[in-house]
Amino acid sequence: MDKQEFSRRVLVVEGRLYRISCGMLREPQDRMDAVQEAVLKAWQNLHRLRREEYFETWLTRILINECHNIQSTRRRIAPMEEIPERTAPPEDGSRALRDALMALDEALRLPLLLSYMEGYRVREIARILRIPEGTVKSRIACAKRRLRGLLEEEDK
Repeated sequence: MDKQEFSRRVLVVEGRLYRISCGMLREPQDRMDAVQEAVLKAWQNLHRLRREEYFETWLTRILINECHNIQSTRRRIAPMEEIPERTAPPEDGSRALRDALMALDEALRLPLLLSYMEGYRVREIARILRIPEGTVKSRIACAKRRLRGLLEEEDK
């Protein structure tokens, strides 16, 4: 794969990569850093990609690893100032849904986001996350149940 083909393929999945990072990281600057770092690492390690048809899932896996790196770095950094008071959420359900999604464990949240928001098939998610297809299906089902429960609690 040459530089132009790499750039073209990255541009096709750039929005998807950012949305996946949104499902894993809270800070917008961390999300952009994760995407940029993943693309850079993919370019530097392009020779390790065995089959070009798996480029998108390979790049997604690199992004997930980079998000984990950023999360672990953030845990080691102590905040220097107090957290500001939370403002009232907007009246639409989008904030409640986002909060409920972020309340899920990452192991449940990620397969759900990859499936419903990004349109990956179970087989692709299994390859990205390096887990069996049956585990992907059960995590999606469990995530939906927990999400439903969290949203019902919010309505009460």
